[in-house]
Amino acid sequence: MSGTGSVDRLSICKRPLLPPLMYQSWQKLLFVHWTLQPESLRPFVPSQLQLDTFEGKAWIALTPFIVRNFRLSFLPPLPFLSNYVELNVRTYVHRDGVPGVWFFSLDADSRLAVIAARASFHLPYHDAEMSLREDGNVIHYSSMRRHASAPAPTFRASWKVEGPAVEAAPGSLEFFLVERYCLYAAEGRLLYRSRIFHHPWKLQNAVLLDFYSTMLETQGLPPQAGPPLLHYSHMQDASVWPLKEVSDVV
Repeated sequence: MSGTGSVDRLSICKRPLLPPLMYQSWQKLLFVHWTLQPESLRPFVPSQLQLDTFEGKAWIALTPFIVRNFRLSFLPPLPFLSNYVELNVRTYVHRDGVPGVWFFSLDADSRLAVIAARASFHLPYHDAEMSLREDGNVIHYSSMRRHASAPAPTFRASWKVEGPAVEAAPGSLEFFLVERYCLYAAEGRLLYRSRIFHHPWKLQNAVLLDFYSTMLETQGLPPQAGPPLLHYSHMQDASVWPLKEVSDVV
C-alpha cells in the first residue's frame, strides 16, 4: 500500500540500543491530514528523499500540540526550556526504504527551543505567538508566526475530542500516518536522519468546531482541499536520538 520499499514498518518501531539524546512528552496533539497527488508535493521535498504514499496518495499534515518535560538525557528538565507550544507542517518520506517524516516548518513559542533545534537538528523552526486552552472536552489552539525574515502564516482551530483511545492496526491508513520513527533533515547538500522511539499512539476521534489556516499557502505548498482526516492523542512520551548522515546504518 505504501511506497516504503523493502524495510518492514514494524522493525523500524523497535527502540535503538544506544542511549537517546533527549526525552520529551507530546500532549494534546491533533493530527490534521489531507491527501493529495504525489506530483503536486514532489517539488517541495529534497530529491534525495522519496515520497511515502498510501494507495498512491501522498499526505500532508498540520499537527498542533504541547511539548512537556523536554530535557537532554543527561540533565533534568529546565524550567525555561522544558514546556512550550508547537505546530508542525509535515509530510511522509523514505530513504533506502526507511520511512520517516519531512518537516516543511515547525513553529514554537520558545525562543531557546527554536535556536537549539535549528542549530542541532537543522530543522526549520520559527518563533511564534501561540496558545492552547481547554474547555471541557473542547481544545482551542492559535498560532501566529513572529519570526524575523520569514512568512507570517496563522493557524486557528477548535476541536472536540470523542470516543475511546485505540491503537492503529498495522497496515491501516492510521498506522501509516502516525507510526513514524524517524525524522529527516537537510543542511546544504547533506541529508540526515534521526531515530525516534515511542509506544504506539493511542488515537481518539476529533471534530473540528472552528478552523482557519494559512500555514500551507504561505509556504507555497499545495493548499488544503476538502475536509481533513482528524486524529487526536492525549499524550505520547518520546525519546530522540542524534542526527546521522543518511548513509549511516539505522
